[in-house]
Amino acid sequence: MDTYICDTCGTQFAPGHVPPEACPICLDERQYVGWEGQTWTTHEALGARHALRIGEDAGLLAIDMNGSFAIPQRMLLLPTASGNVLWECVSLVTPEAVARLREAGGVDRIVISHPHFYSSMVRWSEALGGVPILLNAADKAWVVHPSPLIEFWEGDFHALGGDVTLVRTGGHFPGSTVLHWDRGAGQGALFVGDSPQVATDRRHVGFLYSYPNFMPMPVADVRAMQQRLASLQFEDVYGYSWGRNIVGGGRAAVDASFQRYFKAMVQ
Repeated sequence: MDTYICDTCGTQFAPGHVPPEACPICLDERQYVGWEGQTWTTHEALGARHALRIGEDAGLLAIDMNGSFAIPQRMLLLPTASGNVLWECVSLVTPEAVARLREAGGVDRIVISHPHFYSSMVRWSEALGGVPILLNAADKAWVVHPSPLIEFWEGDFHALGGDVTLVRTGGHFPGSTVLHWDRGAGQGALFVGDSPQVATDRRHVGFLYSYPNFMPMPVADVRAMQQRLASLQFEDVYGYSWGRNIVGGGRAAVDASFQRYFKAMVQ
Protein backbone atom coordinates (compact mmCIF):
# COMPACT_ATOMS: atom_id res chain seq x y z
CA MET A 1 0.00 0.00 0.00
CA ASP A 2 1.09 3.55 -0.71
CA THR A 3 1.01 6.51 1.62
CA TYR A 4 -0.45 9.11 -0.71
CA ILE A 5 0.61 12.75 -0.42
CA CYS A 6 -1.58 15.69 -1.42
CA ASP A 7 0.13 17.71 -4.16
CA THR A 8 -1.31 21.01 -2.90
CA CYS A 9 -0.63 20.96 0.85
CA GLY A 10 1.96 18.17 1.03
CA THR A 11 0.17 16.15 3.71
CA GLN A 12 0.85 12.42 3.80
CA PHE A 13 -2.19 10.20 4.43
CA ALA A 14 -2.41 6.79 6.08
CA PRO A 15 -1.47 3.84 3.82
CA GLY A 16 -4.11 2.79 1.31
CA HIS A 17 -4.54 0.83 -1.89
CA VAL A 18 -6.00 3.86 -3.69
CA PRO A 19 -5.72 7.61 -3.12
CA PRO A 20 -8.28 9.25 -0.82
CA GLU A 21 -11.26 10.84 -2.53
CA ALA A 22 -10.18 14.31 -1.41
CA CYS A 23 -7.90 16.11 1.02
CA PRO A 24 -9.98 17.58 3.87
CA ILE A 25 -7.19 20.02 4.73
CA CYS A 26 -7.38 21.54 1.25
CA LEU A 27 -11.20 21.51 1.19
CA ASP A 28 -11.20 23.68 4.31
CA GLU A 29 -11.64 27.42 3.73
CA ARG A 30 -8.17 28.17 5.14
CA GLN A 31 -6.53 26.25 2.29
CA TYR A 32 -7.53 25.48 -1.30
CA VAL A 33 -7.72 22.67 -3.84
CA GLY A 34 -5.21 23.06 -6.67
CA TRP A 35 -6.50 24.76 -9.81
CA GLU A 36 -6.20 21.46 -11.72
CA GLY A 37 -8.27 19.70 -9.08
CA GLN A 38 -7.26 17.21 -6.42
CA THR A 39 -4.06 15.38 -7.36
CA TRP A 40 -1.80 13.02 -5.46
CA THR A 41 1.75 11.77 -5.40
CA THR A 42 3.63 9.13 -3.42
CA HIS A 43 6.77 9.46 -1.35
CA GLU A 44 8.75 7.49 -3.91
CA ALA A 45 7.55 9.67 -6.80
CA LEU A 46 8.26 12.81 -4.78
CA GLY A 47 11.81 11.64 -4.09
CA ALA A 48 12.38 11.05 -7.82
CA ARG A 49 11.46 14.69 -8.61
CA HIS A 50 12.77 16.59 -5.61
CA ALA A 51 15.68 16.75 -3.21
CA LEU A 52 16.13 18.36 0.17
CA ARG A 53 18.19 21.45 0.86
CA ILE A 54 20.22 21.05 4.05
CA GLY A 55 21.99 24.05 5.48
CA GLU A 56 21.91 26.78 8.11
CA ASP A 57 19.19 29.36 8.65
CA ALA A 58 19.95 32.09 11.19
CA GLY A 59 22.32 29.81 13.09
CA LEU A 60 20.22 26.64 13.12
CA LEU A 61 20.31 23.46 11.06
CA ALA A 62 17.53 23.83 8.49
CA ILE A 63 15.97 21.48 5.94
CA ASP A 64 13.46 22.21 3.19
CA MET A 65 12.51 20.95 -0.26
CA ASN A 66 14.19 22.13 -3.44
CA GLY A 67 11.88 23.20 -6.22
CA SER A 68 8.24 24.14 -6.07
CA PHE A 69 6.04 21.75 -4.11
CA ALA A 70 3.10 22.39 -1.80
CA ILE A 71 3.71 24.87 1.04
CA PRO A 72 7.40 25.90 1.28
CA GLN A 73 7.91 25.40 5.02
CA ARG A 74 11.26 24.31 6.43
CA MET A 75 12.30 22.26 9.43
CA LEU A 76 14.69 23.49 12.10
CA LEU A 77 16.71 21.51 14.64
CA LEU A 78 16.71 23.22 18.04
CA PRO A 79 19.53 21.94 20.32
CA THR A 80 17.89 22.95 23.59
CA ALA A 81 18.68 22.00 27.16
CA SER A 82 15.36 20.13 27.09
CA GLY A 83 16.54 17.93 24.22
CA ASN A 84 16.88 18.26 20.48
CA VAL A 85 13.59 19.46 19.01
CA LEU A 86 12.72 19.15 15.32
CA TRP A 87 10.40 22.08 14.68
CA GLU A 88 7.95 21.49 11.78
CA CYS A 89 8.15 18.82 9.06
CA VAL A 90 8.33 18.55 5.28
CA SER A 91 6.86 15.98 2.90
CA LEU A 92 10.07 14.27 1.77
CA VAL A 93 12.34 12.14 3.97
CA THR A 94 15.83 11.27 2.70
CA PRO A 95 18.68 9.18 4.15
CA GLU A 96 21.01 12.18 3.78
CA ALA A 97 18.78 14.42 5.89
CA VAL A 98 18.29 11.75 8.55
CA ALA A 99 22.07 11.22 8.70
CA ARG A 100 22.69 14.96 9.04
CA LEU A 101 20.23 15.19 11.93
CA ARG A 102 21.91 12.27 13.64
CA GLU A 103 25.32 13.88 13.17
CA ALA A 104 23.93 16.97 14.89
CA GLY A 105 22.97 14.93 17.95
CA GLY A 106 19.73 13.34 16.81
CA VAL A 107 16.12 14.30 17.50
CA ASP A 108 14.32 13.75 20.80
CA ARG A 109 10.90 14.96 19.69
CA ILE A 110 9.08 16.56 16.77
CA VAL A 111 6.84 19.57 17.36
CA ILE A 112 4.56 20.99 14.65
CA SER A 113 2.76 24.32 14.72
CA HIS A 114 -0.48 23.49 12.88
CA PRO A 115 -2.13 21.05 10.43
CA HIS A 116 -0.83 22.69 7.23
CA PHE A 117 2.66 21.54 8.24
CA TYR A 118 1.87 17.99 9.37
CA SER A 119 3.21 16.78 5.98
CA SER A 120 5.10 13.46 6.43
CA MET A 121 5.44 13.72 10.21
CA VAL A 122 4.90 10.01 10.87
CA ARG A 123 7.47 8.97 8.26
CA TRP A 124 9.99 11.41 9.75
CA SER A 125 9.38 10.05 13.24
CA GLU A 126 9.86 6.46 12.08
CA ALA A 127 13.05 7.37 10.21
CA LEU A 128 14.42 9.02 13.36
CA GLY A 129 13.79 5.98 15.54
CA GLY A 130 10.16 6.49 16.55
CA VAL A 131 10.53 9.82 18.36
CA PRO A 132 7.29 11.35 19.71
CA ILE A 133 5.34 13.90 17.65
CA LEU A 134 3.77 16.62 19.80
CA LEU A 135 0.55 18.24 18.53
CA ASN A 136 -2.04 20.35 20.31
CA ALA A 137 -5.18 18.32 21.04
CA ALA A 138 -7.45 21.05 19.66
CA ASP A 139 -6.31 20.08 16.14
CA LYS A 140 -6.67 16.33 16.59
CA ALA A 141 -9.43 16.09 13.98
CA TRP A 142 -7.00 17.19 11.25
CA VAL A 143 -4.64 14.24 11.66
CA VAL A 144 -5.04 12.11 8.50
CA HIS A 145 -2.23 9.66 9.28
CA PRO A 146 -2.95 8.40 12.82
CA SER A 147 -0.07 6.84 14.70
CA PRO A 148 0.79 5.84 18.28
CA LEU A 149 3.86 8.05 17.84
CA ILE A 150 1.63 11.14 18.08
CA GLU A 151 1.20 12.69 21.52
CA PHE A 152 -1.49 15.32 22.04
CA TRP A 153 -0.98 18.03 24.62
CA GLU A 154 -3.81 20.14 26.00
CA GLY A 155 -4.26 23.66 27.29
CA ASP A 156 -2.50 26.90 26.42
CA PHE A 157 1.01 26.17 27.74
CA HIS A 158 3.10 23.03 27.73
CA ALA A 159 6.64 23.03 29.17
CA LEU A 160 9.08 20.60 27.58
CA GLY A 161 11.72 21.48 30.16
CA GLY A 162 13.25 24.47 31.86
CA ASP A 163 14.01 26.32 28.62
CA VAL A 164 11.29 25.30 26.12
CA THR A 165 7.57 26.06 26.30
CA LEU A 166 4.86 25.39 23.72
CA VAL A 167 2.14 28.03 23.59
CA ARG A 168 -1.25 27.55 21.98
CA THR A 169 -1.83 30.83 20.18
CA GLY A 170 -4.96 29.74 18.29
CA GLY A 171 -6.37 32.06 15.66
CA HIS A 172 -5.35 30.28 12.45
CA PHE A 173 -6.32 26.87 13.83
CA PRO A 174 -7.70 26.29 17.34
CA GLY A 175 -4.50 24.46 18.27
CA SER A 176 -2.01 26.69 16.41
CA THR A 177 1.21 26.60 18.39
CA VAL A 178 4.41 28.59 18.79
CA LEU A 179 7.55 27.40 20.55
CA HIS A 180 9.46 29.64 22.95
CA TRP A 181 13.11 28.80 23.60
CA ASP A 182 14.68 30.61 26.53
CA ARG A 183 18.32 30.81 25.51
CA GLY A 184 19.26 32.85 28.59
CA ALA A 185 20.40 36.43 29.17
CA GLY A 186 17.24 37.74 27.53
CA GLN A 187 18.19 36.18 24.20
CA GLY A 188 15.13 34.00 23.78
CA ALA A 189 13.67 32.95 20.44
CA LEU A 190 10.10 32.47 19.27
CA PHE A 191 9.33 29.92 16.55
CA VAL A 192 6.07 30.60 14.74
CA GLY A 193 4.08 28.98 11.96
CA ASP A 194 1.06 30.92 10.74
CA SER A 195 -0.27 32.28 14.02
CA PRO A 196 1.39 34.75 13.85
CA GLN A 197 3.31 34.66 10.57
CA VAL A 198 6.51 36.64 9.92
CA ALA A 199 5.80 39.20 7.19
CA THR A 200 7.82 39.47 4.00
CA ASP A 201 9.48 42.67 5.23
CA ARG A 202 10.87 40.69 8.22
CA ARG A 203 10.05 43.64 10.48
CA HIS A 204 6.49 42.65 11.40
CA VAL A 205 4.22 39.67 11.92
CA GLY A 206 0.73 39.26 10.48
CA PHE A 207 -2.53 37.71 11.61
CA LEU A 208 -4.76 35.96 9.08
CA TYR A 209 -7.29 33.17 9.44
CA SER A 210 -6.46 32.15 5.86
CA TYR A 211 -3.31 33.38 4.16
CA PRO A 212 -3.96 32.11 0.60
CA ASN A 213 -7.60 33.25 0.72
CA PHE A 214 -6.96 36.59 2.49
CA MET A 215 -9.37 36.06 5.37
CA PRO A 216 -8.55 38.19 8.43
CA MET A 217 -8.16 36.71 11.87
CA PRO A 218 -10.93 37.73 14.32
CA VAL A 219 -9.95 40.49 16.72
CA ALA A 220 -10.83 38.37 19.77
CA ASP A 221 -8.42 35.65 18.62
CA VAL A 222 -5.59 38.14 18.15
CA ARG A 223 -6.21 39.64 21.60
CA ALA A 224 -6.04 36.15 23.11
CA MET A 225 -2.78 35.53 21.25
CA GLN A 226 -1.34 38.81 22.52
CA GLN A 227 -2.19 37.86 26.11
CA ARG A 228 -0.59 34.40 25.83
CA LEU A 229 2.62 35.83 24.39
CA ALA A 230 2.81 38.81 26.76
CA SER A 231 5.13 37.22 29.35
CA LEU A 232 7.65 35.76 26.89
CA GLN A 233 11.02 37.37 26.31
CA PHE A 234 12.67 36.90 22.92
CA GLU A 235 14.96 38.75 20.56
CA ASP A 236 14.54 36.56 17.46
CA VAL A 237 11.44 35.31 15.68
CA TYR A 238 11.86 32.39 13.27
CA GLY A 239 9.21 32.30 10.55
CA TYR A 240 7.85 29.34 8.63
CA SER A 241 10.19 29.36 5.61
CA TRP A 242 13.89 29.73 4.91
CA GLY A 243 15.17 33.25 5.68
CA ARG A 244 11.80 34.54 6.88
CA ASN A 245 13.14 35.52 10.29
CA ILE A 246 13.29 38.61 12.46
CA VAL A 247 16.84 38.55 13.85
CA GLY A 248 17.10 41.00 16.74
CA GLY A 249 14.30 43.20 18.05
CA GLY A 250 11.73 40.44 17.74
CA ARG A 251 9.77 41.30 20.89
CA ALA A 252 9.40 44.93 19.81
CA ALA A 253 8.42 43.86 16.28
CA VAL A 254 5.68 41.55 17.55
CA ASP A 255 4.33 44.20 19.95
CA ALA A 256 4.27 46.82 17.20
CA SER A 257 2.51 44.38 14.89
CA PHE A 258 -0.24 43.78 17.42
CA GLN A 259 -0.80 47.52 17.73
CA ARG A 260 -0.82 47.99 13.96
CA TYR A 261 -3.41 45.24 13.58
CA PHE A 262 -5.70 46.65 16.28
CA LYS A 263 -5.45 50.15 14.82
CA ALA A 264 -6.53 48.84 11.43
CA MET A 265 -9.27 46.51 12.64
CA VAL A 266 -10.87 48.36 15.58
CA GLN A 267 -12.57 51.60 14.59
